[in-house]
Amino acid sequence: MENGEIPENANEHCPGTQSDSAGKSDACEGCPNQEVCATAPKGPDPDLVAITERMATVKHKILVLSGKGGVGKSTFSAQLSFALAAMDFQVGLLDIDICGPSIPKMLGLEGQDVHQSNLGWSPVYVESNLGVMSIGFMLPNPDEAVIWRGPRKNGLIKQFLKDVYWGELDFLIVDAPPGTSDEHISIVQLLEATGIDGAIIVTTPQEVSLIDVRKEVSFCKKVGVQVLGVVENMSGLCQPVMDFKFTKMTETGEQRDVTEWFKEYVRENAPEIQNLFACSEVFDSSGGGAERMSREMGVPFLGKVPLDPQLCKAAEEGRSCFIDKKCGASAPALKMIIEKLIENQGFSRMLVADGA
Repeated sequence: MENGEIPENANEHCPGTQSDSAGKSDACEGCPNQEVCATAPKGPDPDLVAITERMATVKHKILVLSGKGGVGKSTFSAQLSFALAAMDFQVGLLDIDICGPSIPKMLGLEGQDVHQSNLGWSPVYVESNLGVMSIGFMLPNPDEAVIWRGPRKNGLIKQFLKDVYWGELDFLIVDAPPGTSDEHISIVQLLEATGIDGAIIVTTPQEVSLIDVRKEVSFCKKVGVQVLGVVENMSGLCQPVMDFKFTKMTETGEQRDVTEWFKEYVRENAPEIQNLFACSEVFDSSGGGAERMSREMGVPFLGKVPLDPQLCKAAEEGRSCFIDKKCGASAPALKMIIEKLIENQGFSRMLVADGA
């Protein structure tokens, strides 16, 4: 509509939210939106021009979303950024989880500050081709709670997009908070004119998480953001047998540590077991997990990542899980997911072009 969208609860002859007569015409009398429409600024947001100019040097923009918190979304965002940077892409990671910024820790950047230059805010760099921006760099005390209402959060997200000087980027990865709230609406609206490649949605296998992921997929479809794929994280605990702790239950109900006895027994009697991985289902996936949900909702399924204590440790220490062989269970799974994403979206052509 030329004069702006009409709210669902508007009066019958609503002139439109962007009309000069919005909130003032006879048709607006008694409308619950009348005061808001009358006082809201009209016309295009001038900041959108500045955002479009900033984003002109960013080739691809990918949102990382989740329906629920605690499913490993930020861990995935961090490792995706590490992996793309290791492929010699120029990567930016933008943390818009205003109330729970965990990206600085997961990138090993705690205690760093944002600096101002004549070009704008400078990202904090992990490597020369991996820059990060987060409110976590701006808090005087890392334990301080950010208690902001929607408009102030949205204002900061707009400032991140408008004022941060990323330079030439192949990928801007946006780590969003869980759910479908103000931050998600803002980032989609603010980047709409510049083009969003799509969203990766992270979930765990159990139905209590998938219920909210379905809402996330529905949100993406409603706002016109392509779902690039769903990742099932924490898909069973998996780690080398020799990394487990073993206990024996005593007659009194106490647990006695028999780890050293077990390891010695294996070394002497079954050495071939030392190289095996042990896996166990942590969350109930009897409903088919994320793979079935993706099929039902008509979105790509990218793969499963096991719950790997070594990946958790890498995130805590702010390092890539790909630089050594410690994350033997999770790193290969993440690598296959990222390669599938790159192949599905045609990003592999960028590697060929850069190498030419």
